[in-house]
Amino acid sequence: MKTILAAYSGVKKGSGSSILSALHELPSVPWLTRSKIMKYLQVISVLQFVITFLVMGIGCSLLLMYMFCTDCWVIAAIYTAWLIYDWNTPKQGGRRSTWVRNWTVWKYFRDYFPIRLIKTHNLLPSRNYIFGYHPHGIFCFGAFCNFGTEATGFSKIFPGIKPSLATLAGNFRLPVFRDYLMSGGICPVNRNSIDFLLSSNGTGNAVVIVIGGAAESLDCAPGMNSVTLKKRKGFVKLALKQGADLVPVYSFGENEVYKQVIFDDGSWWRTVQKRLQKILGFAPCLFHGCGLFFPESWGLVPYCKPIATVGE
Repeated sequence: MKTILAAYSGVKKGSGSSILSALHELPSVPWLTRSKIMKYLQVISVLQFVITFLVMGIGCSLLLMYMFCTDCWVIAAIYTAWLIYDWNTPKQGGRRSTWVRNWTVWKYFRDYFPIRLIKTHNLLPSRNYIFGYHPHGIFCFGAFCNFGTEATGFSKIFPGIKPSLATLAGNFRLPVFRDYLMSGGICPVNRNSIDFLLSSNGTGNAVVIVIGGAAESLDCAPGMNSVTLKKRKGFVKLALKQGADLVPVYSFGENEVYKQVIFDDGSWWRTVQKRLQKILGFAPCLFHGCGLFFPESWGLVPYCKPIATVGE
């Protein structure tokens, strides 16, 4: 408390040097150390990503419908008209934002685990590429951080290459959430979208496809490295058709950040998961991480495990 009062009295003197010295003294407070502040910011950055992924699309859809029943119906009508007009933009390269990709929050997100991007070969800007990414994990933290943001410095590591992370096409039918995804350079994982990026968008494009998809997420757990490739060779045919180079990518540690109950093949629960996956497009996994305030409790916050993404 004395430290805070001393810092505050220094601020009242009004000089710039006093303010700076006060800010330097604040981290000495036991419950407000610099390392704790950084850790809290990292946890918040990861938790906002998880909540955004789970809630933003449905929440914005419900909000838009509700607005039609209020005095704000004009705003809802204008946005709906824009949504219809802009419907095909995700399939035509999207609308990425360098500003969003460079948000500081993504650096805190990166440092929480931490996440690293390891380069093994140079990529030529005169070519197009398809990155075959494994494993899916629960939330694809490694794929999003490395290819949906600039937190790990993709553009500096691979100059002249523009990554486009492909995800469920259904996400781009959700208001506001679709724009949020496009701002990170994320595109629908369908043939039209990928064809456009590889044939009508010049060179230097890298489409990142999580090959195993939702089915692979059902087999992710600490200590397991299981990939889903059977009946998933369409990306190879697409690469041959477009003359794109294939780059295998693996994120070591992706499966370590959550614990999941894995049901045996043929069991009733596994059958339900697979049927819901076909209906919804994603697999309902029974998983948990740690709590927000008590690390030993269960919650949505992933465990701090290093993730190293390697492209061969």
